[in-house]
Amino acid sequence: MATTPSPPPSATTMRAVQYDGYGGGAEGLKHVEVPIPSPKKGEVLIKMEAASINPIDWKIQKGMLRPFLPWKFPSIPACDLAGKVAAVGGGVRRFELGDKVIAINFPSGGGFAEYAVAQASLTVERPPEVSAAEGACLPLAAVTALQALRAAGAGLDDAPPPKNVLVTAASGGVGHFAVQLARLGGHRVTATCGARNLALVAGELGADEALDYATPDGAALRSPSGRRYDAVVHCAPHLPWQVFDRVLAEGDTGGVVVDITPSPAALATALLHRVTFSKKRLTPFMFSPSEADMELLVAMARQGKLKPAVDSCHPLSDATGKVVVKIGEEE
Repeated sequence: MATTPSPPPSATTMRAVQYDGYGGGAEGLKHVEVPIPSPKKGEVLIKMEAASINPIDWKIQKGMLRPFLPWKFPSIPACDLAGKVAAVGGGVRRFELGDKVIAINFPSGGGFAEYAVAQASLTVERPPEVSAAEGACLPLAAVTALQALRAAGAGLDDAPPPKNVLVTAASGGVGHFAVQLARLGGHRVTATCGARNLALVAGELGADEALDYATPDGAALRSPSGRRYDAVVHCAPHLPWQVFDRVLAEGDTGGVVVDITPSPAALATALLHRVTFSKKRLTPFMFSPSEADMELLVAMARQGKLKPAVDSCHPLSDATGKVVVKIGEEE
């Protein structure tokens, strides 16, 4: 394995898509030629094959996380990376040039380019059974789903009995992984989604019950079988706490709602539940990039147990906007 910094690619510049300020949407993205980044100590340089787009990318560009993100302009979006190791920084011993990998560079991004850097500690090997496009879906969305289920007490290793789990926006990037992972954990899953995705959620993803969110029962999150939920992974926009309160489990354990994109109202609700020791409670989700979680999810994808649902793929030259941008030979 490489133990010293490896030489950079023969080229010195690369194509990239970046934005220079907040707002602007797709029109704010610019195709540019910029220097290839150099991996620092503990980093790898990846020759990109695919990058996945997540809601956090457009939220950062829109300015919803200012003044914290992005740290500087111009900014190249996309945190989910898949490609081949092109160079390594000092101290990196786990990877050799040409290794196929996936990585997360959150929140710095950099995926909308021909090359991107990532911490070696947040980079894992990608087996041949997992395509670059599939691998690029895993680092943020699938890890979020896994960690949210754990936070709700419905993880893969949680003790029996099985939990009644609700996943909202179940056909979305995080939601479609949460349904699959909850089922793999042996839990009973109710899911909400749009009418056109009911077959996907109940069929391919394996939800026990699927609700159209536009119907009265779907809007109220009511289980068709009358289940009360022990755990909720809420991936949809804000809902009043009363909607959850009516469908959560009663008793000593109550039910836990993990909100992956909490609004200010949700944060206030969570604080109230914490100071009052409420049995039914809302918990804001805190994402923590994890090499171990990525390795677990890649192994499940390799075995065919976890299947990323790729909405569409686009070459980097068309990047103006789960969507994957494919970069390099397949353009």
